Amino acid sequence: MKTVNPSIVILAAGDFPKAEVPLRALHEADLRICCDSAAEELVAYGMEPDYIVGDLDSISSEFKERYADRITHVEEQDDNDLTKSFHLALTLEPSRITILGATGRREDHTLGNISLLLDYAREAACPVEMLTDYGRFTTLFDTATLPSVPGQPVSIFAFDNSLKIKSAGLKYPTDQVRFDSLWKATLNQALSETFTLTLSHPCGVLLFFANDF
Repeated sequence: MKTVNPSIVILAAGDFPKAEVPLRALHEADLRICCDSAAEELVAYGMEPDYIVGDLDSISSEFKERYADRITHVEEQDDNDLTKSFHLALTLEPSRITILGATGRREDHTLGNISLLLDYAREAACPVEMLTDYGRFTTLFDTATLPSVPGQPVSIFAFDNSLKIKSAGLKYPTDQVRFDSLWKATLNQALSETFTLTLSHPCGVLLFFANDF
């Protein structure tokens, strides 16, 4: 029976998850969509992909034959395999999308994949997050109060140097930060169970919540 509004994990072809939190997400997902060669890693781990997406230039012919009924072959090169997988996920009307394996290996792929999270969050009608072995990337587009844990490291990334963000509940105030470089509001720390970011205008903001606290 088809799951209505499934929770979906997209497994990209970066570092395969090893930590408890991303592995739990991998196991608990209703559906798993793999980007190209990530499918072989998932099978080696002992799980089966529901969908395999990409140009398939990194998968053996034997594997392609074995999983031919699960492959969505997309040859166009305007989007990377993660974006192709994300667009497939949207057609399945998910309740949430969790991206794993998007970091590690080549640094240019890592930076590109992280930056795409803002585009995905704008496009999706459900929560979209990216989990790594070290923490969680999520997005913000306007003023909000966010759940946290006292002492948890928090980094804020924005791409608009006209943006001002007033903070309450963080160790280091962000009120005077000019977001003209990626490092400007990194390595902060939550002081309580919530913190508030007040944006001067609607804008895409990336947040990273680290696990190591």
